[in-house]
Amino acid sequence: MNALALVAADNHKGVNTVALAVLIVLFLLVTVLGFWASKWRQATSMESLDEWGLGGRSFGTWITWFLLGGDLYTAYTFIAVPAAMFALGSVNGFFAVPYTIVLYPIIFIFMSRLWSVSHRHGFVTTADFVGGRYGSRGLSLVIAVTGILATMPYIALQLVGIQAVLEVTGVGGSGGVIAQDLPLFIAFALLAAYTYSSGLRAPAVIAFVKDALIYLVIIVAVIYIPSKVGGWDHIFAAAQHKMITPTKLTGKVPGAYIPAATQYWAYATLALGSALALFMYPHSITATLSSKSRNTIRRNSAILPAYSFVLGLLALLGWVAIAAGTKPIGLDGKVNPQLVVPQLFEDMFPPWFAGVAFAAIAIGALVPAAIMAISAANLFTRNIYREWYRPSVTPAEEAKVGKIVSLVVKFVALVFVLTMDKQNAINFQLLGGIWILQTLPAIVFGLYTRWFHRWALIAGWAVGMVYGTIAAYNVVKPIPTGGTQHFAGSVAMIPGLAQMGYIALTAFGINVIVAVVATLVLRILKTPAGTDSTIKGDYFADEGDPRVEKLDEGPHLVGVPV
Repeated sequence: MNALALVAADNHKGVNTVALAVLIVLFLLVTVLGFWASKWRQATSMESLDEWGLGGRSFGTWITWFLLGGDLYTAYTFIAVPAAMFALGSVNGFFAVPYTIVLYPIIFIFMSRLWSVSHRHGFVTTADFVGGRYGSRGLSLVIAVTGILATMPYIALQLVGIQAVLEVTGVGGSGGVIAQDLPLFIAFALLAAYTYSSGLRAPAVIAFVKDALIYLVIIVAVIYIPSKVGGWDHIFAAAQHKMITPTKLTGKVPGAYIPAATQYWAYATLALGSALALFMYPHSITATLSSKSRNTIRRNSAILPAYSFVLGLLALLGWVAIAAGTKPIGLDGKVNPQLVVPQLFEDMFPPWFAGVAFAAIAIGALVPAAIMAISAANLFTRNIYREWYRPSVTPAEEAKVGKIVSLVVKFVALVFVLTMDKQNAINFQLLGGIWILQTLPAIVFGLYTRWFHRWALIAGWAVGMVYGTIAAYNVVKPIPTGGTQHFAGSVAMIPGLAQMGYIALTAFGINVIVAVVATLVLRILKTPAGTDSTIKGDYFADEGDPRVEKLDEGPHLVGVPV
């Protein structure tokens, strides 16, 4: 075990003043940029969801690349993936790398069509598209509610990432003392303020800083740290030894160095299901619809895999920490794998560069958190407030409501993470992945065919949601103090296959089967299928199309059957 890591971990009692100072300076820099963003590419008025919530749909290839990268690769990714590698091995951690590789060909195929039809009709959310495609306010509502539900714990987990950094620097943490969480309150108050004023332009600008810091830190880390701990041969050997050695507490091996044959289905379904789910999240859609052309989406699908390379290096830091003898011990004195990367950086880097690394993680939380809050606000404002409560709302009022809702969303996420156990936040994020994948049939299938019946899609969604939630609840593990913990994992037995697989993908399969069967029955009964407001040409529209609807008018579904 590395002596430097042991000494640093044992003596980590006070505040790392230098690292904290660097973190604060860089945090203040992005705060200034966040407020300045309202002047960047300044529109005539920010009083519409198109300007505030989608940045005027004007972002080109590079801005979209940074925005999507900052959106998809969150602070929790930088915390959780290497933590899983450190604690459990490759099955639970490294599947994230192939899933991001599989992801981009998928979005290359369908996201440009979604951009085109949204551009033509002024759709701001996927719920807008689904409502227009199937002529159903009810289906639009379930897509919106699902998106908001799945997004809330995702925002909370960005706070978990910031908390991990603060805890390693010696400030923050949990325990009910307001002073401990004051830095987190300040960070999110600043985030809320500049998101309110600048909208999507704020995370778009900050994403440049965030991504530059992440690339710098990861490249330095994978070159510098291995040289300090004996090289990659020693790192892989140390990881293999840990994963095949039974622990004293349980008498079982902690994880897998290389997946066994019995884990192939779990690994493959985790990768495929996660790839299918990622671009169903509202924040992914929001970042995509902010681009100025369909070709911008295609180009980004080709160059975004550069982030997958960085993610692979990042995942390996979990095994680097094993070789380094990193002790991820929180301020409460308990081992917390979520702290492993910040603790590794503090142990191995000079204090000033550790501060840079901490800033990369903390700022990495701000970009996706801002976009997630904006996307949730867009869904509520457009598909709940406007469609069900105030159909005569003006664009200016719509923008105002969106801003207020974005503040409420951030506040709820803050309360969520400060009052609940961290593991509960992780469990809810597991449910978020299961839930959001159940929206794929209505959204993606709808981009290519109108065959599915609107009521059948609602039925499939409901069955998938219920099955997935129950299956996730029934995944339990024993608690050292006694009893069991529910929502303890993301895989369960696949019905009829006798293999363990990702619950979200199994629920999705059941969803599709129910939707197909119900559609056949409803068509036989000649049940009204709703009115499609789109035409074939809508799915191929591009920048400058003369038939584009005036964007500040937006779609209306009022009076459309549920």
